[in-house]
Amino acid sequence: MAFEDSSQDPASPYYLHPGENPGAVLVSPPLDGSNYHSWSRAMERALLSKNKFKFVSGEIPEPIRKSKQYEAWERCNVIVISWINRSLVTQIAQSAIYIDNARDLWEDLKERFSKSNHFRTSDLLQEINSIRQGERSIYEYYTDSKILWEELDSLRPIHTCICSSKCTCRLSKIIIEYRESERVMSFLKGLGDTYNSIKTQILIMESLPGINKVFSLAL
Repeated sequence: MAFEDSSQDPASPYYLHPGENPGAVLVSPPLDGSNYHSWSRAMERALLSKNKFKFVSGEIPEPIRKSKQYEAWERCNVIVISWINRSLVTQIAQSAIYIDNARDLWEDLKERFSKSNHFRTSDLLQEINSIRQGERSIYEYYTDSKILWEELDSLRPIHTCICSSKCTCRLSKIIIEYRESERVMSFLKGLGDTYNSIKTQILIMESLPGINKVFSLAL
């Protein structure tokens, strides 16, 4: 079915469901300045689920005011700004209240709070290398470790080959396997002494299993 007005087409990013609420809180916890990387990842996913991420990525620029799309863009732009502002702590929200373009707001927050990548990466590497099970249950220890690993991955994404010819070197897969092995060794290193037997059995394997398999074996 073809729609003359894209704002009426549920598949269009210009479409707003009648239940869409500008006061909705899409992600939690809110951006407080220290959690930009996890916040931006969560917000990106939330906006993608609403088919609105293109308004902040720059894929849908502001049209000229006389165009047919302008009113639809303006409505979507305002609601995206509202969603973002509702996910900021009060002080940050107040500092961004006069930014009227969702793309500009997204870039402003990125410019202000994403510059500490190297410091956060350094902190994460130190935390990952020093984390120990201690008094935590194995579930808690695994979950806490996984949070650190995933945040580090968000700061150091694995880039895929962009060559015009099909890549056959498997480099990305090899890098993923190295990361998985590092997680396994980090996890085993931090386990309590009661797991010494299973640690030894896993580490003498010719090929280390994945981290989820290791967690299951430890259980």
